[in-house]
Amino acid sequence: MTCTLCNSELIRKKDTLYYDCTTCKALIKDAAYYLTAEKEKARYEAHNNDVNDLRYQNFVMPITDYVFAHFLPTHKGLDFGSGTGPVVSSVLSKKKYDIQQYDPFFAPDKRVLNNRFDYIVSCEVFEHFHNPNQEINRLASILKPNGALLLMTMLYNDKIDFDTWHYRKDPTHVFIYRKETINFIAKTKNFDVEILTDRFITFRKRT
Repeated sequence: MTCTLCNSELIRKKDTLYYDCTTCKALIKDAAYYLTAEKEKARYEAHNNDVNDLRYQNFVMPITDYVFAHFLPTHKGLDFGSGTGPVVSSVLSKKKYDIQQYDPFFAPDKRVLNNRFDYIVSCEVFEHFHNPNQEINRLASILKPNGALLLMTMLYNDKIDFDTWHYRKDPTHVFIYRKETINFIAKTKNFDVEILTDRFITFRKRT
């Protein structure tokens, strides 16, 4: 198997499920353990994602606060992987922000992806990418120069007990990032890293 981000040959195993890429430093699930599309969708449908839940709104606040601080309602936004409860879109739309949604299961109109955007938000999505190289290239191609790509995903570091970590246990998680992986993406995809925490990352597309 090769790394689905950097295409390096995967040799070293982290455990029985995941490879540990020595190039981009990501953890990649063995493709033999991917769920079928039907089972993956069923798992997402089981999530109780209520856009009116204040806890859910607070969870996505790093994204929404950034958009409010750096963009106007007239800027074009995309909620990529919006899911069954598109809370980011809901919060922004209530403030009259122009944001569209795309999700391969729940908002699958690919015509949305023919547009170009000032910012793209992706909350708890990147860890589900079967082909992160392809998906990130697609996002970069529809993001305007100096546009922002905002994502939330939990980053792994070696202080975490991987065997018991909840992110590892989710069967829909197939690609897990380290901070080094984020920097690899920036270097190879024409981004600057603006914010890098263990769960919130902001890229800016270079002009």
